[in-house]
Amino acid sequence: MTYQPVIPIGGVAGWAFLQRTRATQQSAFDASPAIQRDTAYFAQSIGDVTTAQQLTDDRRLLKVALGAFGLDGDIGNKYFIRKVLEDGSLDSTALAQKLSDKRYLEFSRAFGFGDYATPSTQISDFGTKIVSAYKERQFEIAVGAQDQDLRLAIGLSRDLGEILNKTTTPDGMWYSVMGNPPLRKVFETALGLPPTFGALDLGQQLSGFRDKARAAFGDSEIAQFSNPENASALNRLFLARSQINAGQGSLSGGAIALMLLSGAS
Repeated sequence: MTYQPVIPIGGVAGWAFLQRTRATQQSAFDASPAIQRDTAYFAQSIGDVTTAQQLTDDRRLLKVALGAFGLDGDIGNKYFIRKVLEDGSLDSTALAQKLSDKRYLEFSRAFGFGDYATPSTQISDFGTKIVSAYKERQFEIAVGAQDQDLRLAIGLSRDLGEILNKTTTPDGMWYSVMGNPPLRKVFETALGLPPTFGALDLGQQLSGFRDKARAAFGDSEIAQFSNPENASALNRLFLARSQINAGQGSLSGGAIALMLLSGAS
């Protein structure tokens, strides 16, 4: 039986509880028999895989590989995933380069089947890295089964950190945010953007994100969130606005204002 995370409350208070107990709860989750079986098999077998077809033909391996990048829902799309992997990440015509969800690009880049003569599966510590990412993502899914907002809050630091560590332009950072569905959801919610915002053309979306970020944080660029205090403020604002969106009808104007101030402080 898989360990179920303890989430006694949501919102900012729930996030504070989860931060205090995360290490203990993650350890208990990692020790679950199902997680142990999946990760042990991957660690023992991935070194024998040298082609994308070998990976996609082994459902147990593919489960962990996709899960490490938050792409669990594609477990049944074997031929699509094989194409993503075989095309690689370096050529501008590669499938992963064309997809708006850039998690596929990171997935293809990590395995390296289409980019190099020797894929990353032959690197000694590759299996360990993928297993670690898989455990982290599966814990997030377990949290999300109880509170989806807290799941997004957990992933914010990792996903935002990956973008901040890239060598890219300020525009490129924003486009990376826009191309990561969970991260985009955090920003759209925290900045109070409407559900129809994604229907605008990319240039208008870029301007809209920048304008809202400047209004909320005094800076229009993603680079500001390399400061841990700013990243924490973004997370709190996301959780506060999520609570408001979920229960707005039962909250007074004063309560809403207080939650927003708490989230942005």
